[in-house]
Amino acid sequence: MKIGVMQPYLFPYIGYWQLLYAVDKYVILDDVNYITRGYINRNNILINGQPNRFTIPISRPSQNRLILNTKLNFGLNEKKKFLDKIKFSYQKAPFFSDAYKLIEDIVMNNTNDLTDYIAFSIEVIKQYLEIDTPIYKSSLIEKNPEFKNQDKIIAICKSLGGDTYINPSNGRALYSHEKFDNESLKLFFLDAMMNKIKYKQFDNDFVNYLSIIDILMFNDVPQIQKYLTMYELNEK
Repeated sequence: MKIGVMQPYLFPYIGYWQLLYAVDKYVILDDVNYITRGYINRNNILINGQPNRFTIPISRPSQNRLILNTKLNFGLNEKKKFLDKIKFSYQKAPFFSDAYKLIEDIVMNNTNDLTDYIAFSIEVIKQYLEIDTPIYKSSLIEKNPEFKNQDKIIAICKSLGGDTYINPSNGRALYSHEKFDNESLKLFFLDAMMNKIKYKQFDNDFVNYLSIIDILMFNDVPQIQKYLTMYELNEK
């Protein structure tokens, strides 16, 4: 049973979705502190051939507050402006119609709970891409509330009946094979093969590592499903 655990990210890049695709159970890590300069509520889209940052506003963002206690400050006017930005950027993209409908449904969700808002977005896109991995919230998984870092991850894996934990490649410095071995858990890292993920973005030079929004706009579902498999699992 393969387990993946990640903080909630809004419209993350393809590597996030590869992890969701690669595991049997996926956990949204919402009982950790919000990161004010991270990618939880921001990412990049393509505007005039260049990456352009979008940020979804947070109410009183604080790194001293858990993600599950963090609220959005994303009013109707801001939502319309964001959707207008998407239209301006992508209305001539080949799959704009289908992709925009998904994004509009997500953006117009009326909850102000950050975790629920992003969980909804993940579920909508997951269904569109025909990924059947079930999603859990870490705050609802029974474990010692004092556990932190890899102890928390190990507890989540064991609670869900996992025997394998998969983490994105940038987490290599955070986890100890010895510690996971002592808990009878296998540890792997997912390396996205980003050099193989390339597609036509109008007539511009290709820009990688953008939000999933960009991939949705320029690719149909079968092609994106191919991208989901373009990764390697490595122990080291």
